[in-house]
Amino acid sequence: MTPITTPAVDERTDLDGRTDPARPWQTVVWDDPVNLMSYVTHVFREYFGFPRAEAERLMLAVHNEGHAVVAEGPREKMEMHAQAMHDYGLWATVRQAPR
Repeated sequence: MTPITTPAVDERTDLDGRTDPARPWQTVVWDDPVNLMSYVTHVFREYFGFPRAEAERLMLAVHNEGHAVVAEGPREKMEMHAQAMHDYGLWATVRQAPR
């Protein structure tokens, strides 16, 4: 059985190596070969409280585009969300929102 690994945290930084405190952070969920689309929708509804249509839209983005931003806000909260996604068995990372 192949162990499941989690992608590294994606901390995009400026050229001088510092992050921009004015930019929010994002929790990104990535496509994986393990979880069913119905399960991903269920997780988004249960954890984030998204309505069915929003959960399905995000799940389809994960499936078709390879990833979806599921939350945006302070870094600590986004790290909490990423950990929760890991606890559900989904692949998730945290990154600073693009400019």
